[in-house]
Amino acid sequence: MGVNVPAAMGRGALLTTAEGTQSAAFGAQDWGLLLTVSLIWGGSFFFIAYALESFPPALVGLLRLSLGFTVLSLLPRARAVKFERADWSRVALLGVTWLAGPFLLFPIAEQWISSAVAGMLNGGIPVFAATIAAGMLRRVPTLRQIAGILIGALGIVLISLPSLTGGSQTALGVGLIMLAVLGYALSSNISVPLIQKYGSFATQWRVQGAAVLFSLPYAVTQIHRVHHVSFRSAGSVVMLGVFGTGLALVLAGRLFARVGVTRGTIFNYLVPVVAILLGVLVRHDPFKPLHAVGIGLVLAGAWIISQATNH
Repeated sequence: MGVNVPAAMGRGALLTTAEGTQSAAFGAQDWGLLLTVSLIWGGSFFFIAYALESFPPALVGLLRLSLGFTVLSLLPRARAVKFERADWSRVALLGVTWLAGPFLLFPIAEQWISSAVAGMLNGGIPVFAATIAAGMLRRVPTLRQIAGILIGALGIVLISLPSLTGGSQTALGVGLIMLAVLGYALSSNISVPLIQKYGSFATQWRVQGAAVLFSLPYAVTQIHRVHHVSFRSAGSVVMLGVFGTGLALVLAGRLFARVGVTRGTIFNYLVPVVAILLGVLVRHDPFKPLHAVGIGLVLAGAWIISQATNH
């Protein structure tokens, strides 16, 4: 596969990232990738909540990873590329910080907080991702990007405030989500050089395979906790695996490689909108006035960040 090797990969450092290949304002392809991932992942918190009705958190994570890996295994383009030995350490790290860790933390947290709140907290990823990218690239984001990040961050704070008054277990759930969010932010950055070098399908197939191996030992010990498996729970796991893991991660990786992580992660500003709507309409989660204000701010932040960068 003939691709340009990002400069960061050539230095052999593990915690590095790279600029996106496109610096113009988002085009149709970029918005298509962003909106598709937003819809899929906004609904994933809804499906996690239903999956937990039959499966313990560790098995939810393992099952969705196994399904995603299986789907990608059926695609020749995912298996055809040969990875250099030096890049496998990055694959292993991503397997933990991008998938195995967060896929366990989110289901655990959703035992104590609603799916809508989990989706809203996920909207903090762009703030952390942009900060990490600035440090790795030794380049401060543009003033426009900083403004968009701050506006979006304010929106996330507003929509999260109502969830912080539910006692110690709610606070623990929020803390676990934020730990997962940090993992996503770091992983989004360090995945870019791999994706630009090998492609999103090939990278995700290996990262998901590594995540399955990391998730397996603990998940096996939780099999005895499986309840009567309902059709709704089983269907939710399938949706999480095929779409929320196999498809969405490939599309998200392609977006990161195209527009960079600072701009690419803004789909997480749209994820809360989907999560809130599904939570309120289907699971009857409460909708607070601050949620409405927060949604407006995160949408404004997303639009600002999507504009062309000035290098």
